[in-house]
Amino acid sequence: MKTESPRWFKSSYSDNGGACVEIAANLAASRGTVPVRDSKNPGGPVLDFSADAFASFVECVKTDELSA
Repeated sequence: MKTESPRWFKSSYSDNGGACVEIAANLAASRGTVPVRDSKNPGGPVLDFSADAFASFVECVKTDELSA
């Protein structure tokens, strides 16, 4: 059985001097998770979010539900 490797990417809007996160959305279908890491430390820790939780987070960001 071949294990799919994460294909890391960051948003095209992430041109802010390195304070970015990267995600590997390609694992959502096969593993049900979306790994997230700090782009400045690619060998560092990775947070795994469920695909549903990550989709909810993105939707909240898009609709500005997270602003104070």
